[in-house]
Amino acid sequence: MSHDHQHCGHEHHEHGGDDDHLKPGEGQQDFLYAKIDKEGVIALNEQEAGMGARTIKPWDQRKDESLYLETDTDDQTLIQIPFTGLVKLRSLFLKAGPNNYTPDAIYLFPNVDTMDFADAEAAVASGSGNKAPSQKLESIAVTREVVEYPLRPAKFSNVRSLTLFVPRSMGEETTRIYFLGFKGEWSDVKREGPTNIIYESAPQLKDHTKVPGTESGAYDFGTG
Repeated sequence: MSHDHQHCGHEHHEHGGDDDHLKPGEGQQDFLYAKIDKEGVIALNEQEAGMGARTIKPWDQRKDESLYLETDTDDQTLIQIPFTGLVKLRSLFLKAGPNNYTPDAIYLFPNVDTMDFADAEAAVASGSGNKAPSQKLESIAVTREVVEYPLRPAKFSNVRSLTLFVPRSMGEETTRIYFLGFKGEWSDVKREGPTNIIYESAPQLKDHTKVPGTESGAYDFGTG
């Protein structure tokens, strides 16, 4: 299976390692685990239904490797994470891997209710406009530790949901993510109307073609 490692632009972001100075059961005060609508988390191209939601864990379980998301028919995934109010995001925590199972890059889209793989790739290719990703995380650390990646607060100041697009792994046929977390500020502002997300299980295709640009449905979440 071939892997395209071309990047749209180059943005290097400093990232820090895990904080081991917290007591068991204690989390950072601005860690947003309790503000995520965990039942509403959706991941596309997951090996088992519900795997995406398993990456959302309390801070003291961030190193647990018994629950994780692994992709299915190839190494791409889309993850949509809704919040219970509006949040201002300052950083993303990630534990992935091991080794070449690590995402090669992660594109972040705030407040996108409908997206499939074709939409995501088109948005990345455009590089500009309202549909372009608000930030690209690259230089993803190859480590078994939790790493914190700073986000641009101006781009993530009124976020009700966040969609993460992983276009490829670092070389394996699948991508694996153990932990996703966020640091920021939360406000109790209700979302404008319900967001009904529809997920249809992907067929088990032996000869799956990576992200067909004219198809959706099996690899789509959107409003009902």
